[in-house]
Amino acid sequence: MPLQATSGAASYDAFGGGVPVSVNYIEDVFSTYLYKGTGVAQTITNGIDVSTKGGLVWIKCRNVAGESHVLADSARGASRALRTNASDAEVNDAGRVSAFTTSGFSIGTDGELNGNGNTHVSWTFRKQPKFFDVVTWTGLGANRTIAHNLGSVPACIIVKRTDASASWSVYHRSLANTQYLTLNTNDDVSTDTTTWNSTTATSTVFSLGTDTRVNASGGTYVAYIFAHDAGGFGLTGTDNVISCGSFTTGTGFGAFNVNLGWEPQWVLIKRTDGFRDWVIYDTMRGFNTRNLTGDADASALYPNLSSAEDLNGYVGPYATGFSSVYTGTASANYIYIAIRRGPMKVPTSGTSVFNTIVRAGTGTATSVTGAGFPPDFMISHSTNVGSNNVAANDKLRGPLQFMATNTTGAESTVANALVSLDQDGFSVGTLAGGPYNVSGQTNAAWMFRRAPSFFDEVCYIGTGSATTVTHNLGVVPEMIIVKPRSVTSNWQVFHKDLNALGTETPDDSRIRLNSDAAATANNVIWNSTLPTSTVFSVGASSDSNGSGNTLVAYLFATCAGVSKVFSYTGNGSSQTINCGFTSSARFVLIKRTDDVGDWYVWDTARGIVSGNDSHLSLNTADAEVTTDDTIDTDSTGFVVNQVSATNVNVSSATYIGLAIA
Repeated sequence: MPLQATSGAASYDAFGGGVPVSVNYIEDVFSTYLYKGTGVAQTITNGIDVSTKGGLVWIKCRNVAGESHVLADSARGASRALRTNASDAEVNDAGRVSAFTTSGFSIGTDGELNGNGNTHVSWTFRKQPKFFDVVTWTGLGANRTIAHNLGSVPACIIVKRTDASASWSVYHRSLANTQYLTLNTNDDVSTDTTTWNSTTATSTVFSLGTDTRVNASGGTYVAYIFAHDAGGFGLTGTDNVISCGSFTTGTGFGAFNVNLGWEPQWVLIKRTDGFRDWVIYDTMRGFNTRNLTGDADASALYPNLSSAEDLNGYVGPYATGFSSVYTGTASANYIYIAIRRGPMKVPTSGTSVFNTIVRAGTGTATSVTGAGFPPDFMISHSTNVGSNNVAANDKLRGPLQFMATNTTGAESTVANALVSLDQDGFSVGTLAGGPYNVSGQTNAAWMFRRAPSFFDEVCYIGTGSATTVTHNLGVVPEMIIVKPRSVTSNWQVFHKDLNALGTETPDDSRIRLNSDAAATANNVIWNSTLPTSTVFSVGASSDSNGSGNTLVAYLFATCAGVSKVFSYTGNGSSQTINCGFTSSARFVLIKRTDDVGDWYVWDTARGIVSGNDSHLSLNTADAEVTTDDTIDTDSTGFVVNQVSATNVNVSSATYIGLAIA
């Protein structure tokens, strides 16, 4: 009998005596985790089981120069540290990585990994066929092969001698089997026949020659092995999560464009025909599209250097790969390792992808925790001050990039306001204005995490003519919010149930997030074409596709038990909006479509109760209203009451909205 998926896409079961299919997701085998040093031993919980599964932890201090990249792996033991920016032998020091756990790792008091107040990044790679493997051996001084368990042909192999000083040697599928790169230097490609024995790796072994960097008699070695487009992930086991390839830059903007078929979260790049440093980007630190049409500011770390993080990065991600974001001056050849953005799992709990934090500003720079996940998108609204714009910030554009949902203003860079979107919340600066951290002002922060079937974000450049834009929502978007970034323009909203005048289809209707106006007919914004599970369509409108304009799109869908993109017709009194939840909605957004009406927001952090409920509006900067009972709780979703102040249940009126459990 055929394999059959179980409910929730959690696993595959074998019937008729078949072999079960193991379902793997990138979030189970790879993590970028940011933490702050304390000077006191601490445990990092990132959800990756290195203790029983095996793997590698790579850590770098971000803000202090002179601190090395430190690597620890399960094959050699947690306390045995190597440095990618040095040729030194390993050192045995439990003050660095002290142990691996089933959900992360522990670190000691060494200042390199845990300096008090310093910021650090950790990259954890779990052993998993078709993704990553770690092997060790003792050298023979004669040609030989080394067995591995990658389950596919290795695409990149990084080798280090551990008992003595020796440079790191890197094998890559884009190079000849007589060539290698050196991880601890910025050297271009080298050629010899004694490193890889002039032999290409196979799905079971890789070959070594007699070079002492990889195979000296009696020497001890470790290899980190990476796969390439080998499948093995996702519900069907066919999704790729890691790619090792090459590209050649050109001249001018868009100097290169690497199509992976998915959006990356981590990229390692090295030039092969020139003396350029190795460089690592990741989305947690700032691998973004802030300067989609020029300049560079991706947060870069260099494996061959002990320097602090800088903003000289020159690439940015897009929905199916990564590309240049600067004006190149010459052609050059590069190799890369890229890892797919997660999560790949469809969420089953609203708390894993959405939360609200309400806090009083202090005027002092601080980190705010309690989100429960790393936020990708945040809307901030002052609750007790009516003069601050409603701020929209996100990780993909770069957290310093500000747009206001209540205005038509273009994107601007605002320093010292929202400083970063973090591991469990966000950090704010001392800016004396805006809905972030002004002393005496109370602010609500609505935080969203990108996840399949729930929420996705896409940055794109307008063409000026009808086109499609690729997304990674995984299902058909039911609500899309688009805003031009580089020019003054309205926020445009698509909704699956929007029918402006009773005659148009949803794709021929428009409604604006920055306005209380009713929906109107328009067949240009969405090109009279409904979105699909892979693309959405835009026409020739400057509001959704102006030639050369940079734009951002936020996409939402109904996810069982997590979110509901809804619509209803008012009955003039009270009615229950059944969202299919098992507990009451924690976030509700409602907009009237047949007449004027604000984009009202309620959340449980400020109160959704049987009495009065505080509401804010995305299209106005007004302080919250606390004196009406517009909505009530219901275990399946929420209840709307007809209250004249909000008019969210007028008889025969039409409404659209979004609810999150």
